Amino acid sequence: MKKWLIPVIVIVIIVFGFYRYGVGFNNTAISLNENVGEAWGNVQTSYQRRNDLIGNLVKTVQGAADYERNTLREVIEARSKATQTTIDPSNITADQLQEFNKAQGGLSSALSRLLVTVERYPDLKANENFLKLQDELTSTENTIQTARTRFNEAIKPYNNHVKIFPNSILAGWFGFDDKPYFDSEPGAENPVDVEFDFN
Repeated sequence: MKKWLIPVIVIVIIVFGFYRYGVGFNNTAISLNENVGEAWGNVQTSYQRRNDLIGNLVKTVQGAADYERNTLREVIEARSKATQTTIDPSNITADQLQEFNKAQGGLSSALSRLLVTVERYPDLKANENFLKLQDELTSTENTIQTARTRFNEAIKPYNNHVKIFPNSILAGWFGFDDKPYFDSEPGAENPVDVEFDFN
């Protein structure tokens, strides 16, 4: 064997090794990114389910408590704002997630005020349709919490993959940035202050 052939073979093996490593990194990152996208889709589906239920709940309350217009308007406006805040899961940023979380938190707050207001209306509290919607909303809130948890669980392996060395170098070359976790809503650490004013 000629001496000049040995370095060529070594170089070819090294280049092929780097190529295989790059392909493996890229394919794994794409797969993990798809998992994040799927998990985000489940989060959005859960929130959409809540928005649909809130629309039905507002109609039910409106019929029984027509003069609680301010509270109903707050819920309708918060719902509209929440549905307008959208995120592209392939390019999700911490600021986008914070804005989404803020809009959903505003809707949760308005909905809580509406449900407290309902306490003034015994007929509405006994309304079968209202009770069913309230139960479905509670179930949907649990589904939202589960979807958010699974989203964070999908983020972790993706972030680990793109942040560890030497993957972090390839992540920059291939355009894979780390993704933010779903954090609690602002003020969630504070106790809820609920007042029942029946006067």
